[in-house]
Amino acid sequence: MPSELLEIANDIVECRACPRLVEWRERVAREKVARFAEQTYWGRPVPGFGDPRARILILGLAPAAHGGNRTGRIFTGDRSGDFLYAALHRVGLANRATSVDRGDGLELRGAYVGAVNRCAPPGNKPTPEERDRCLPFLEREIRALGELRVILALGAYAWDGALLALAALGHEIRPRPRFGHAAEVTLGSFTLLGAFHPSQQNTFTGKLTPEMFDAVLARALELASTA
Repeated sequence: MPSELLEIANDIVECRACPRLVEWRERVAREKVARFAEQTYWGRPVPGFGDPRARILILGLAPAAHGGNRTGRIFTGDRSGDFLYAALHRVGLANRATSVDRGDGLELRGAYVGAVNRCAPPGNKPTPEERDRCLPFLEREIRALGELRVILALGAYAWDGALLALAALGHEIRPRPRFGHAAEVTLGSFTLLGAFHPSQQNTFTGKLTPEMFDAVLARALELASTA
């Protein structure tokens, strides 16, 4: 990992700025759940992961309590990650279709995965103040990913977080674009795309299907190759 991204990752892992989130992530790591009782949880903020030359940034809400908060890698070890990485593998952005832990050999090609909030939040709901404290990490990642052209926001929360980060980086956002699946807006040198989050609530009900997600990824690849 280049030194700038490594510095950002180290700063993320050491962050203790939000007392509520620190208490929650560490309590989950101590108490665990029965199916992971023998595992050692990460229990810290989770940095971004992927190709430093990525042209596509895939942005989620936050690590899952027993996913990224357990494994130490975003979208790893939970059902949302199973859906996401299988899709990335189908379109050639990942070298394997599964992601179970940080040492499983997964590599991303042309893509980087991150989140608006880096700590697992209670009820999967960070407060606006917790979001705002965490956003500078995303802003730094966007600057450090020098070939970035497309931000794929998974869900409305990630969409709003991406807009806030881009505004902080000097992009004018008027009028404020609304989130939707396959929504698309150009902001300076970037294109922001929307997709429903690959949560079980969406994938089990058919609100988000593999075909729908593949279509958005295909559009992201098209934009990344022509920008």
